[in-house]
Amino acid sequence: MSAEIAIGAATGTGERPLRRALRSGRVVVGGSILLVLLFCAIAAPLIAPYDPNEQDLLNALKGPFWSDNAEPGFWLGTDNLGRDTLSRLIYGTRVALFVAVCASVGTMLVGTTLALLAGYFGGVIDWLISRAVDLWMSFPPVVLSLILIVGFGVGIGNVILAIVLVDWTRFCRVVRSEVLVIRRQNYVDAARLSGFSHLRTMVREVLPAAAPLIITLMSLEMGIAVIVEAILSFVGMSVEASIPAWGVMIADARNYMYQSAWGLILPILAIVTTVLAFNLLGDGLRRTFDARLQQH
Repeated sequence: MSAEIAIGAATGTGERPLRRALRSGRVVVGGSILLVLLFCAIAAPLIAPYDPNEQDLLNALKGPFWSDNAEPGFWLGTDNLGRDTLSRLIYGTRVALFVAVCASVGTMLVGTTLALLAGYFGGVIDWLISRAVDLWMSFPPVVLSLILIVGFGVGIGNVILAIVLVDWTRFCRVVRSEVLVIRRQNYVDAARLSGFSHLRTMVREVLPAAAPLIITLMSLEMGIAVIVEAILSFVGMSVEASIPAWGVMIADARNYMYQSAWGLILPILAIVTTVLAFNLLGDGLRRTFDARLQQH
């Protein structure tokens, strides 16, 4: 029995996965937020009211439309240089989502590939990969990220590479544990007895069974990537200061938080909302596709 058939039998339903996912409140809420963010990232030049770097010093540090010092036309106020906060938030979505997607995909590919090899073959291969994970995880992740960025140089591509090199161990350790369990299932042995090669067995039988866990880890990694990028851009080690990013906005606003606290609060809310959306979507998808969770 293949992994797909085993999961379908355990769930006790022939309902299509997409329909089950749309019935999950977590998936609907998290997916809806992310669709809005994706639309903002793609259509930023069309929906942003101003150029994100356009300055209006006469209207600096204005508050949102509901505050006392609001200025008509600037819905969410302005920063210390009179740049429109709403426009910068919209353009900052591009940086956040780009890093989140690229970093999580890269981390997943490296970590899952090594986890499949370690968990499936075991023995010396498992020992070598596990020791490499233990050694790499002995370095503090934040310090290691900063060291890598200093070595690679400033740039969004280097930020993505640093996140992948730091976080692949999380994928590898967790997925390896899942693969060790899946490897002992009867349908995996049946696949080998049927003449499947090791590669085909891993791709057709083991990987689909581990997919719910991988989806959850990817969603968590996307949230982590958003936070890491914000931290690095806050200290000036990610994008250039002229590129709108949420971390850059926080860095610019921290010196003026007493004059206009909303310049600091709004990008923080954007980060929290994005991370929450990724977590809700990932948790909802795993509850939808993981047969073991559906039985409870």
